[in-house]
Amino acid sequence: MNRSDRTGLRAVPAEALTAGDVLALPDGALAEVSAIAVENDDFGVPALVVATVDGGRRITIATGSMVYLEPSDAEIGVSAVAADHGSPEALVAQIALGHPDSAAIQELAGRLARGINLKSGSNLQDLHQLALALLIDEGDTASALTVADLLAELPFDGNFGRWKWIEGGLAIAAYLTRHDDARSARYAAAIRAADDAETDPLRAKTAAVYRQRQLNEPNVYDPEILRASSAGKIDVERDWRVLRIGVLLYLRAHGGSETLSRDVLERRIAAELTAVGALDDRLAAD
Repeated sequence: MNRSDRTGLRAVPAEALTAGDVLALPDGALAEVSAIAVENDDFGVPALVVATVDGGRRITIATGSMVYLEPSDAEIGVSAVAADHGSPEALVAQIALGHPDSAAIQELAGRLARGINLKSGSNLQDLHQLALALLIDEGDTASALTVADLLAELPFDGNFGRWKWIEGGLAIAAYLTRHDDARSARYAAAIRAADDAETDPLRAKTAAVYRQRQLNEPNVYDPEILRASSAGKIDVERDWRVLRIGVLLYLRAHGGSETLSRDVLERRIAAELTAVGALDDRLAAD
């Protein structure tokens, strides 16, 4: 069996593999799995899934990664229904199919494929990170917006732990729809839901003063980025710059501030995306 692409294949976490599955191999061929084993790391944590396929070949897969299977006849109908209904899991799996070489996207999609609970902070965090990875690492703005929209549809429920990830999704969506004024404005309005949640007048006034200070004097990680750059720690610098992009997106969604206009923020976001791309090139070359 052989297939050069993954169109029509079913994405599942590596840990879900079982004997009898027809697995897409790294070279694009398809082979039936005859046995599965899991190898732990030195700390006793599952680290590798080892699939034995036709001919005795052993395929090692990192836990948390996505693999692609040939659907059975029954599964084809189930997959079609899921896609028709646009479930979050189906959307994430479809997006992951388009980025088979991205370890970050495969890892995030692998966790989310187990089931997405939109009340789970960890699931919301993974969706936010997936949207960022699609935007920053892959430049896949359409898929990034699709994932961000999963977050953007959720209302503020008073839980700030969950809200920070929803807020991040709204900020990404507002930026990606910046050429559609009406749509971008809706995301920007939604991001301010938490700002207007306090009903006590004194607390609301205090919160507004604090929030304005955050907007006017944001932490954009200048010292951390400078230290990492000076030390030649490319991966650390990259991580700080990704955090900076998140802050800039948030500021832009709020309409800027007294010190940073929206136009300035858009230029800085573009510059940071370019800077992270350059760091990725250096990391790939090392």
